[in-house]
Amino acid sequence: MTLRERLDADLKDAMRAKDQLRLDVVRAVKSAIKYREVEGDKAVVLDEATILQVVGTEIKKRRDAAEQFRAAAREELARKEEAELVILQAYLPAQLSPEELARKVDEAIARTGAKGPKDMGAVMKALMPEVQGKADGKAVSELVKQKLAPR
Repeated sequence: MTLRERLDADLKDAMRAKDQLRLDVVRAVKSAIKYREVEGDKAVVLDEATILQVVGTEIKKRRDAAEQFRAAAREELARKEEAELVILQAYLPAQLSPEELARKVDEAIARTGAKGPKDMGAVMKALMPEVQGKADGKAVSELVKQKLAPR
């Protein structure tokens, strides 16, 4: 079952179950996918990888919103964003463990021949296609930066 089909099925299930939170989240993701398909000059049908990127973007939005709500002392809204985040994360592939991610970072550093912080862009370029959707981009960036830091 493709991610698009899974979203359609989950939308119907949420309607039947009257699960308003899940319904809102799935509708938001489907809307973001549709927007991405029609933006620009031509309408395109997104492939699975691009749909995963859209889901990742929605997750990032929820994380940022939760942080902002916490900073503004709006705990109930932060909890709502985090509940939406949990629903969205179910659509991502299995996440890499910290050990697996560290191994992939080491492999990418070896492949690119990176020596220091100035080579971070090359390492990220080589690494991100492998870990896209399987690891948080911010965590990947921090780990690469840490491993390339001068000792």
